[in-house]
Amino acid sequence: MERARPPAVSVSPHVDLVLGATACCLACVVTNPLEVVKTRLQLQGEGRPRGTYPRHYRGVLRALGAVRRADGLRGLQKGLAAGLLYQALMNGARFYCYSHAEDSGLTRRPGGTVAAGALAGALGAFVGSPAYLVKTQLQAQTVAAVAVGHQHNHQGVSSAFETIYRTQGLVGLWRGVSGAVPRVMVGSAAQLATFASAKEWVEELQWFKEGSWIVALAGGMISSVAVAVAMTPFDVVSTRLYNQPVDERGTGKHYRGLLDCFVQIFRKEGILALYKGIGPAYLRLGPHTILSLLFWDELRKLTYRHQQHGV
Repeated sequence: MERARPPAVSVSPHVDLVLGATACCLACVVTNPLEVVKTRLQLQGEGRPRGTYPRHYRGVLRALGAVRRADGLRGLQKGLAAGLLYQALMNGARFYCYSHAEDSGLTRRPGGTVAAGALAGALGAFVGSPAYLVKTQLQAQTVAAVAVGHQHNHQGVSSAFETIYRTQGLVGLWRGVSGAVPRVMVGSAAQLATFASAKEWVEELQWFKEGSWIVALAGGMISSVAVAVAMTPFDVVSTRLYNQPVDERGTGKHYRGLLDCFVQIFRKEGILALYKGIGPAYLRLGPHTILSLLFWDELRKLTYRHQQHGV
């Protein structure tokens, strides 16, 4: 006999905004060291042919060790404040938009979860772009001996925002958004679509107790693979666009935009360069996807139970 499915967990979009932002900020604290390593790996060898540059960061564990030696233990959490701000803004907007799509019935239509995830991701990327810009530049900063990419030498988060706004204006805070929007659209569509499908599949297999948090964990593990594969090339390009120096007019000195960055990386560094940092990217995306979706799912269920009891 087919098991009766529990009622769908539903909360208002405004509540989902808070829950989504909270869940992803909790995950960010755990995974930020891997984000620092990923950023350094993606900038390593920028603009130089493969094999002609010194590799300061070799493998995830060695790269973590290199960051610790160069910047101390605090260096492993570089850009955390900007990262938390980005997670709150980007994922708050993303989950809010996705929740609206659920309420409107869009996600129940063929391809609806993919479309809703992509649109939600685009909105989140635009809202959170200034915070991601600052996060990337802060995480790239290190001592000269192991520096990769352009060094902006910001003194902190507020100083970085102030400097960018003073020298490049309001538009400068959204520099690199052309790479961020497709990156997050692809990642968001893959994440939310595969998480929903994987979670439903695991529930149907009845491997775990009904309503168990392990169901969300398993769905997140499957989702993280799709996210890493789909997102990494856009992530590499986005990192390069955000970190490149600009001239007095605010124009990038290395890349003219998204397509130009793709072409230059392919021509100078080879196709595999578009997957630079996929190791730490997956090791970060995996736990981050799992933790954020797990926290989100559990917070939603907790909130739903409270709502049902009139709290």
